[in-house]
Amino acid sequence: MARLTALERMWNQAQLTHDAHALEGLVGERFVNTEWDGQLSRKEKFLADIKDPEFKPTVMSNQDVSVELYGDTAIVVGVYHAKGSYKGKSYDHVGRFTDTWIRQGRQWVCVASHTSLLPKQN
Repeated sequence: MARLTALERMWNQAQLTHDAHALEGLVGERFVNTEWDGQLSRKEKFLADIKDPEFKPTVMSNQDVSVELYGDTAIVVGVYHAKGSYKGKSYDHVGRFTDTWIRQGRQWVCVASHTSLLPKQN
């Protein structure tokens, strides 16, 4: 379980540094990503978005992370905070995420990720 939470932290760091190569090793070939706004993307588009110079994250962090193991499958859930700008427009998102990981040999890869925004606190 510690390995999976470490992989989630590596994921955040790779997004902050636009390291699509690192993320490529973390996501499966048929990876499906569902964004906070309902937009769906596959691995190629997800990695292209990470490389996009218009994507300028300043904060990518997780909290309240838990891992449930089901044999060679793991479900990781938590709360994320993502802040930065995209194409000059600022964003500051706090939401929940669910990542589905599978073990392929000795390596874990994420095959699906889903995020949804939490209501803003006043």
